[in-house]
Amino acid sequence: MSLRTVPLSYIARNLWVRRVTTVLTAGGMALVVYVFATVLMMSEGIRATLVATGQPDNVMVLRKGAGAEINSGIVREQAAVVDSLAQIATDGQGRKLVSREPVVLNTLPKRDSGKPSNVTVRGTSDIGLALRPQVRIVQGRMFRPGTSEIVTGRAVARGFAGAGLGETMRFAGRDWLVVGVFDASRSAFDSEVWGDSEQMIQAFRRSAFSSVVFRLADADSFDAVKAQLESDPRLTLEAKREVAFYAEQSEALATFIRLLGLALSIIFSIGAVVGAMITMFASVASRVGEIGTLRALGFRRSAVLSAFLGEALLLALVGGIMGLGGASLMQAVNISTVNFQTFSELAFQFRLTPAIAAQSLGFALAMGLVGGFIPAWRAARLKIVDCLRAA
Repeated sequence: MSLRTVPLSYIARNLWVRRVTTVLTAGGMALVVYVFATVLMMSEGIRATLVATGQPDNVMVLRKGAGAEINSGIVREQAAVVDSLAQIATDGQGRKLVSREPVVLNTLPKRDSGKPSNVTVRGTSDIGLALRPQVRIVQGRMFRPGTSEIVTGRAVARGFAGAGLGETMRFAGRDWLVVGVFDASRSAFDSEVWGDSEQMIQAFRRSAFSSVVFRLADADSFDAVKAQLESDPRLTLEAKREVAFYAEQSEALATFIRLLGLALSIIFSIGAVVGAMITMFASVASRVGEIGTLRALGFRRSAVLSAFLGEALLLALVGGIMGLGGASLMQAVNISTVNFQTFSELAFQFRLTPAIAAQSLGFALAMGLVGGFIPAWRAARLKIVDCLRAA
């Protein structure tokens, strides 16, 4: 055994001997880590939900300067120019994979409370469905063109009145029959209602589409397509890769949640750090004799410092693991919030990643380091004679 370091078993034993205090202090740290990890998981869940909505070879065309589809407008003449692009892919029937889509917000009552909330209503077609391979009809069938039939995302069908299979929703002055429910693989489309594009334009009295979405025959031709569209004097449009567009949609909300959560975590961590500091000071006060014995045996001040600092870090690690374990259970929870970009409801799940786990444990260890350093320094500065006399 080196006299430069105290055995890890000794450090762990001291925590076990004071297990009630250890559990209480670790529990305080665990609550802070739980909040910290949950906030990061929420932010990551929102980001992953929106990013998963896009396809790498799909292009979205919107009015120049529009931050979201609901703020965009593309008249039919402009949409026809987009349709004529030679770089657009075709399906097995030779049809161009391009979809003109009106997108509007509609207020619908929640199924459980009856309170109104905004839902995104999208006009699309069977080609629009083909452009989103992650979307599949899981109940019923696709709507028929030219009719007042709609299909709803799973989150909408579950959360809003009249949105289930076979039910009727009333909006835009019409009754709409729900003939299908689709699963969008936990993407933002799960929070949308889809109907026939032309019927939606008529019902909402629109004169323009919100966006035009198409698939590139060659994904590498995006820059050329973008330049062609944005340089055309007949158009005031801009093109974005679909994945980039939805990533931008997640930035404002995810950043707000992350900053708010981090601020709360830092405030709460002050209490946890103070608790750890009090616990470690109490440990030093009750073990003055042990400290004197260690010094008398030849252990250096640095060894005593590292021993007590190791206890604080081990205590923090236990709290971090407890908090992270509790936060991981949130992955089974489905919740919804309002997307700041579209002001519509967005359903998502908490998402735990290795990076979030590492950041959470690092945050816990940082609390342990801050809370344990001063008591450990105090223990290392005690004189052998004073310690043995006190014992």
